[in-house]
Amino acid sequence: MPHLVLGLLLVVVCVGGALWWTAGSGDRVPVLVVARPVTVGQVLTSADLRTAEVAVPWGVATVPAEQVSGVLGRPMATSLAPGALLTPDSVGAAAIPALGRAVAAVAVKPGQFPPELSPGAPVTVVVTADTAAPAVGSAGQGQGVPWRATVIGVSPAGTDQATVVSLELESTAATQLAQVPAGQLALVMQTSGGTR
Repeated sequence: MPHLVLGLLLVVVCVGGALWWTAGSGDRVPVLVVARPVTVGQVLTSADLRTAEVAVPWGVATVPAEQVSGVLGRPMATSLAPGALLTPDSVGAAAIPALGRAVAAVAVKPGQFPPELSPGAPVTVVVTADTAAPAVGSAGQGQGVPWRATVIGVSPAGTDQATVVSLELESTAATQLAQVPAGQLALVMQTSGGTR
């Protein structure tokens, strides 16, 4: 008799668990998920995102899959790993600088940067030779030694014909970059989604 009661109780628990699981999985909705690593300032492309059906708990913000056109072409406000849910706060004005990183502004003239440069572009910053004096960087930073950065802003040339480019990069590198005299820098644009 105890075995019969135990067996009956086990059947009831299994049926109840199956009903609970089925009810929970029925609430799954298609949302946008990060398909590959994305970094602050990176402009989202369709290759960066995928759709996943998930059961979203109450209070968790997500971006529905049908709203993909609203996020494509926008810069990331934060860095996310593959598989992370995309949230409304993940895109838009960058939450920068991130911990351990800083923003430095450099003035560059035509010929020192690609005219196609735009926010979100990964760049390499190179110290170039000055015709009047040797190239100066930080200790150990000389001519041709690069820093990797992400463009977060481009202010068009003013009356002095210099364009101010805001760069987000590692804190120590930003301090070193700020010490390089004006006119001794060049920006090299890298492939989209490249490392910073």
